Amino acid sequence: MLWIKAFHIVFIASWFAGLFYLPRLFVNLAMVPAGSTAERERLLLMAGKLLRFTTMLAVPAVLLGAWLWLGYGIGRGPGNGWMHAKLGVVLLVIGYHHGCAVMLRKMRAGAPMRSHTWYRWFNEVPVLLLLAAVVLVVVKPF
Repeated sequence: MLWIKAFHIVFIASWFAGLFYLPRLFVNLAMVPAGSTAERERLLLMAGKLLRFTTMLAVPAVLLGAWLWLGYGIGRGPGNGWMHAKLGVVLLVIGYHHGCAVMLRKMRAGAPMRSHTWYRWFNEVPVLLLLAAVVLVVVKPF
């Protein structure tokens, strides 16, 4: 079980690293001058590759977490309300990841973008989600 936990943590950390940086690429895309096609295409290419890589990290992170939860019973039973809250956070992280994919698809299609300030604030969401998940797992407040 400890090996599964260790790999789960590594994949979670790697997944979040991608989620921390991908919206930063969106900030850069929002700041590209109108006529700078090469810069825009380079940033879109980087964002696409990062999204694919981040998705490949998310899959084992979620599967290993499910294995710990269902296979070993971690967080199951009475007095484990923290796990229900953490699963809610996991769903929010998956939703955030999906939202990034949708935004990138729209950017590639040439849809109007939000301001770089909006993307800077959007970039803070995974930090808050990671904080919530870690506090729930370590402190187990309920």
